[in-house]
Amino acid sequence: MARITTNFRCSECGWTTLKWAGRCGECQAWGTVAEAGQTTGIARTLKPVVLSDERAAQPITAITASAVAHWPSGIAEFDRVLGGGIVPGATILLSGEPGVGKSTLLLEVASRAAATGKRVLYVSAEESVNQVRMRAQRTGALHDSLYLAAETDLATIIGQIDQVHPDLLIVDSVQTVSSSLSDGLAGQPGQVREVASTLIRISKDRDLPLLLVGHVTKDGSIAGPRLLEHLVDVVCQFEGDRQTALRFIRAHKNRFGPTDEVGCFEMTGDGIAEVADPSGLFLSRSTAPVSGTCVTIATEGRRSLPVEVQALIVKSSAPQPRRVTNGVDSSRVAMLLAVLERRAKLPLSSSDVYVSTVGGIRLTEPGADLAIALAIASAYSDKAFPTTLAAIGEISLAGEIRSVSHSKQRAAEAHRLGFTTLVDSTSTHLREAMRTAFATTETVQPEVPQF
Repeated sequence: MARITTNFRCSECGWTTLKWAGRCGECQAWGTVAEAGQTTGIARTLKPVVLSDERAAQPITAITASAVAHWPSGIAEFDRVLGGGIVPGATILLSGEPGVGKSTLLLEVASRAAATGKRVLYVSAEESVNQVRMRAQRTGALHDSLYLAAETDLATIIGQIDQVHPDLLIVDSVQTVSSSLSDGLAGQPGQVREVASTLIRISKDRDLPLLLVGHVTKDGSIAGPRLLEHLVDVVCQFEGDRQTALRFIRAHKNRFGPTDEVGCFEMTGDGIAEVADPSGLFLSRSTAPVSGTCVTIATEGRRSLPVEVQALIVKSSAPQPRRVTNGVDSSRVAMLLAVLERRAKLPLSSSDVYVSTVGGIRLTEPGADLAIALAIASAYSDKAFPTTLAAIGEISLAGEIRSVSHSKQRAAEAHRLGFTTLVDSTSTHLREAMRTAFATTETVQPEVPQF
């Protein structure tokens, strides 16, 4: 006969132990080990299921593949990231920092879908229907085909789905919904796993597109079990700085399209707006050449963007001069300052150096090294580069300039935007690149202050 043995199981990863422990010995999670009964012996033996002809395995050559049909959400930048639009039966997980605009974006998606005649069910587990209605009125998202519900119980949400029969389901958020079939509070790994798997199963069975909002932890990763990202079809990250209105959305996982596309949005008083051509967002408005500035062509996914780097050099009497950066990596700037002083003979060790980008964008790729170095050199010599000059390249510790990824695409975008002089890896060394750039400079005359 089968016997029942009492052991303890981790609800996060399934690790088992004979004694209770406050911390899982496998995934190191706290408070996830609970008592569980497990049958041992012959009763655990699974019996094979007799398969029907429809479920029998077939040769892969005998299976006819049908193209995945996307229907546009009405927001071109969102469709770009999804690979063309929303796929029926697909589950899309949207995560981001609190207050970045996830709910505003999904409410805009819901209103665009409702405007085309589709039934949309927006389930808000964090806000009341009056709060969502006020935001919808402000952003112009009021439609008769858009249904709102403020529910936190999974069974009630399923009842809403059966009553409305929506063509698009939005749940905000998955960490605030709980199920009576799972123990624990909402947001715990067991609850998130139960809620997500149930909603995804309903989505697959009914070909119902599902948009889920996911919370993030302190380090920016999606909260809850890692299984959540494996269950869904698309994982999107909504990014942005609270100090600026610019927002980016990118896909970290996409079963129906590429993962190297980036969508660009701007938060306005009337909601969220698309930025189809963000080429002018990261350039200064000054038409006259200014010393200490240089433009580089950065890549965000498949999109090339011109970004202006600004530098300022000030003589310092302090024993340790300041190194202040904004939008660029401080350790990368420190390395470039060492290369400029050692390879290009620029005495910068006794000066305060300030480096910043325009528009709040953050440059993390090494392709901006040459533009940062030229901006610093321009600020030190007080000579301005013309507004038609752009620099692309990575600088090594030896002062060599290396080519970067998508170099042809960047060069084509630079010429399209009117940058006639391009300093890149064709200049093999930093000194050669500086000679090429300074051959086009203009000396900046200091202005006489008016009192």
